[in-house]
Amino acid sequence: MTDPSQTVLVTGGAGFIGSHLVDRLLAEGRRVVVADDLSTGRLANLEDARRVAPGSFEFQRLDVTSGALTPVAERHRPEVIVHLATRRDDDAAAVDPMGRANVNVLGTLAVLEAALAGGTRKVVFASAADAIYAVDAPAPLDEAAPGPAPSHYGAALRAAEEYLGTYGQLYGLQWTSLALASVYGPRQGGTDDGGGVVGTFTERMLRRQPCIVHGDGSTVRDFVFVDDVVHAFVLAMDRGDGQRINIGTGEGTAIGQLYRALAAAIGYDRQPVPAPPRELDAPVRTIDPRRASQELGWKPWTTLEEGLAETLRWAVGAAVAR
Repeated sequence: MTDPSQTVLVTGGAGFIGSHLVDRLLAEGRRVVVADDLSTGRLANLEDARRVAPGSFEFQRLDVTSGALTPVAERHRPEVIVHLATRRDDDAAAVDPMGRANVNVLGTLAVLEAALAGGTRKVVFASAADAIYAVDAPAPLDEAAPGPAPSHYGAALRAAEEYLGTYGQLYGLQWTSLALASVYGPRQGGTDDGGGVVGTFTERMLRRQPCIVHGDGSTVRDFVFVDDVVHAFVLAMDRGDGQRINIGTGEGTAIGQLYRALAAAIGYDRQPVPAPPRELDAPVRTIDPRRASQELGWKPWTTLEEGLAETLRWAVGAAVAR
């Protein structure tokens, strides 16, 4: 039976990571309220939640910057808010820093104000390890790695973390910020909706479309499976207070290696389309996961091979359904 005192509000809950978190929370018997403006999230991602737990699940279509979140929090009194409704960089970010700050900084402020109004115990924030640390920060990245952030997105995330700390000091609101490595898995979209490289490569290969690789394919990233990331969010609801905690595997995979692995699994025989390296791409971005182990009791359990296979099974099924 669902315990109403265990209500969790998930902003961005119709998105890739958020929808997996919603499924996990409902499976644990929690009541879940999702707030999402559907700018990148999809109602289709919440089909299981709507079907399996209609009495324990509620969806609110809203923009967190609009002021509409506070009455939702006052009505539902969530014990925890998991804030995933941030906006990543895209081509517009270079010319629209105000827009990024509005969503990622003022949106986070709106979440914190809603948390106070709703009597929320804790806010768990989704940050991004590839965005908040300096390009030349040495890998593997630990939580003391330096800035400045190399993009408007990363700068906004760092500013949002400062507000988390301030609200913790002023009002006693507990918080944890999870700085995620490169997350991948089922429901991750391709290029058109800001998906990561695994989602983009998989979608384009299945459609027999060309894939772009920036540079010579030697750029290294730390790929962590979405189920493992969701587990970290669940653990952070009760642990790691007042800290930024990096979430990654500690292992690096070159983009060219990833391309070849997916191409072999899909039977895709086209060579990648070369493109110039991106100026702000760090050559190596791997994560030191020791704090996550110490403070959350978390460690990744999904190998890249297992995760890619699961992602591909989902993508093939989604393609057939279309």
